[in-house]
Amino acid sequence: MAKQYQRVGLHVSAAGGVENAPDNAVAMNAECFQFFSRSPRGGGAPAITTEQARDFRARSSKHGLSSYIHTPYYINFASLNKRIYNGSISVVREELERGSALGVTYVMTHLGSAKDHLQDKKATDVPASAIKQAIKGLRDIYKGDPSFSTKLLLEISAGAGAVLGANFEELAALLKGMGRKDVHICLDTCHMFASGYEMRDAKGLGETMKQFRQHLGISRLKLVHVNDSKAGLGEHKDRHEHIGKGEIGAAGFKAMLAHPDFQKVNFILETKHDAGIKSDLSFLKKWRKQK
Repeated sequence: MAKQYQRVGLHVSAAGGVENAPDNAVAMNAECFQFFSRSPRGGGAPAITTEQARDFRARSSKHGLSSYIHTPYYINFASLNKRIYNGSISVVREELERGSALGVTYVMTHLGSAKDHLQDKKATDVPASAIKQAIKGLRDIYKGDPSFSTKLLLEISAGAGAVLGANFEELAALLKGMGRKDVHICLDTCHMFASGYEMRDAKGLGETMKQFRQHLGISRLKLVHVNDSKAGLGEHKDRHEHIGKGEIGAAGFKAMLAHPDFQKVNFILETKHDAGIKSDLSFLKKWRKQK
């Protein structure tokens, strides 16, 4: 049987307990999965019991599923509000601890907005002070040198307003500032496209990945969120659409699935869980390169 390079999965619910997430992924014919281990909107995290962790690991292992945790939406390493800033550090640290208990491969996080650092609130450029503060916060996640088996991914943003991590240069600056070899990158196709990175055909995608390799190096790419975009190139709007139904289009995703830089990373769909998501999964499985 042909050996598949990429594994294709999606974001699933962990309602009723994290141990249910692997079964929810299997029910959708996913080959890997992402989930929230706590509410993405706020509040404390429910404790993960030893039994839950054991069940999660056993169910994931039974079906050969790699898993990923997405941090809550309120994370902001550039906030000047100490509660939000310190809370962001604590929450990401906790998610790495929770992921390590569950045997999760990576935790990925958004980085937040630099709006608190702007005199002109309509400005879109991220000032150096926000990058410096974000680096300190990210480094403080590891204060005391904790040992996490789960590793951290920084996710590229769509760049709406002065949001951190909207381009490869900023992501490279953050990684360099952290000075850690165990922190890597999650690319989101919708976010990349919204930030101005062309990927609608093989030529455009090739140029984009040339830039990625130049600034970050392909060894930093560990996961891809696969989403089409309702918004156009460079519009800085995070609006997910089903694969082939948006502005990136089917040709762009076929090019990505065939591109050598994407052969050893897993794909996670974050498209809406309606009738279209089964078509999204089928498309990615059909067009991925096989060996």
